[in-house]
Amino acid sequence: MSTVTLKGVKKIYDNAVTAVHDFDLDIADKEFIVLVGPSGCGKSTTLRMVAGLEEISAGELYIDGKLVNDVEPKDRDIAMVFQSYALYPHMTVRENMEFPLKLKKFPKEEIDQRVKEAAEILGITQYLDRKPKALSGGQRQRVAIGRAIVREPKVLLMDEPLSNLDAKLRNEMRAEIIKLRQRINTTFVYVTHDQTEAMTLADRIVIMKDGFIQQIGTPQEVFEHPINIFVAGFIGTPQMNFFDAKLVADGAGAYHADVFGTRIDLTAQDQQALAAAGVQGKDIILGIRPEHIRFTQGSGDDILSGKVEVSEMMGSEYYLHVNCNGKDIVLRVPTADLPADLRGGIAYGTQMNFTFRPEAIHLFDKETERNLI
Repeated sequence: MSTVTLKGVKKIYDNAVTAVHDFDLDIADKEFIVLVGPSGCGKSTTLRMVAGLEEISAGELYIDGKLVNDVEPKDRDIAMVFQSYALYPHMTVRENMEFPLKLKKFPKEEIDQRVKEAAEILGITQYLDRKPKALSGGQRQRVAIGRAIVREPKVLLMDEPLSNLDAKLRNEMRAEIIKLRQRINTTFVYVTHDQTEAMTLADRIVIMKDGFIQQIGTPQEVFEHPINIFVAGFIGTPQMNFFDAKLVADGAGAYHADVFGTRIDLTAQDQQALAAAGVQGKDIILGIRPEHIRFTQGSGDDILSGKVEVSEMMGSEYYLHVNCNGKDIVLRVPTADLPADLRGGIAYGTQMNFTFRPEAIHLFDKETERNLI
């Protein structure tokens, strides 16, 4: 078993700055957990506390049910992969991968076997006799991962391991890490500021801001049911659109939203949830993702209209920046949904009519910024 439990963990630096507040998380055996958030949110500090590289100011850290607050990093049975690779330049790939096993005085036959297996898993067998300087960034990162997994650690910690790679290599390495976790028997804790990495790799995502956990959930849960405006805006590309709106109570448990004087109908399920929570009519923030805004050629009470200011052709779809009542709204419109005369390009100033998919609308309290439904 390779479970990790953090109970009320805090990190307070000498200057009385609290970097991590009351961090509570139970990580199951073989689970892939991703800590994500903007720079300075405390995610790397949390990872370093798990590794033993940062002292825990308060709270308890358990690995396999054993309290390890005061256990040395080398005795925690964890391995860590850094953003900077941290390979020894004077050693070959083979020697870099052998090094942690030699420190623990493993028999030579076992060292050879483990290095061979890790190299095969990561596709770096042909590079074993090269020095790191003769490798590309992606190959070096594979070596760094290989050096970590030969130890067969209970927990593998990864701190922004792909951030030094270009976009194409990042995509390739994400796929390699997904394959890797199927083949090795360990628990992953992965830190990134890239929400695409978080969404594609994680079993569960821990979203952080200013040292606090904002939400923990599967990629689908945090995407479809963000707990507050921060999570809603952080997860998803392009970012969710937000509108100042009014929630109007029609009476007898019926509600609709008003955006720029346009009536936005809500689903029966959302209306029931609002009624059950006793929500009154008030000013709110309405959120809708770019892919949940429907282009339409019709008109009606629920139709908004604006002029295209920026048109980004992405192949199968357009990202349209539309000015509606002075607000920039981003739409993701599949090319196939557009009239034939617009598929070749959408000119500046083109009038666009659009509406919202009711089942994809999010309503946030203007004061607390929490999701009302």
